[in-house]
Amino acid sequence: MEGRKQKEIEHYDKRAESWMENGKKKKGNFEDFQPLLLSSFKFIYNFLKEKCENKKVLDYGCGDGMHSVRLADLGAEVKAIDLSEKSLQIAKARVGTGNVEFLKMDCEILNFPDSYFDIIFDGGTFSSLDLSKALPELARVLRPNGFLFGIETFGHNPLTNLKRKINKITKKRTEWAVNHIIKDKDLELAKGYFDKIEVHYFHLISWLAFPSLNLSGGRFLLKSLEKIEGFLLFAFPFLRRYCFKIVFVFSKPRK
Repeated sequence: MEGRKQKEIEHYDKRAESWMENGKKKKGNFEDFQPLLLSSFKFIYNFLKEKCENKKVLDYGCGDGMHSVRLADLGAEVKAIDLSEKSLQIAKARVGTGNVEFLKMDCEILNFPDSYFDIIFDGGTFSSLDLSKALPELARVLRPNGFLFGIETFGHNPLTNLKRKINKITKKRTEWAVNHIIKDKDLELAKGYFDKIEVHYFHLISWLAFPSLNLSGGRFLLKSLEKIEGFLLFAFPFLRRYCFKIVFVFSKPRK
């Protein structure tokens, strides 16, 4: 196995072990954070609400299984993959007897037949991967009328990029993940494997409220900033490039 992959596995295994030791098996995610407070994740699950029933869905790089649970609750038949065994332990405990099958699998080498999935969900895995290897595999296993739907950190804002570098120093992120945040060039790369690319932009300024979400007034601050940035992104579209997160839909895979 490549050294970069081994470092990613070790990183997420350590985070999972620490999380379990602190008794947080079923609270938030690894950052002890509730993603569904954010407009980006609300958008994701509103989008998926009517689309998962009786569909084969891949939770791509499932981590602690937070999204696997919700996908199953929406009626999907879920396959959830990750290379971190410790993370998969947490995910399995979270889901219990739900309609999810967890598999230890390399996201760049998918052991599924061609055109197997109706939907692929990426909850932030791309920065841990070599997209030149991952994207053709994703296109291969997606059905012609299916779609790849995901959320990723966007890499053009100097302030959020600085935060990412600090996260590397504090060991919250690996060096590979810090240096491979998705950018415009990666969206261009995706066009080689998917004929339709749709991108939505979030958290131009509302990311400033993230550290205060568990404090009094933190959620009010978040909602206020999200309203302001909604106006800014509408009035000044060039600012989209500097958003903290993007939500994307890739469809019409090239076979």
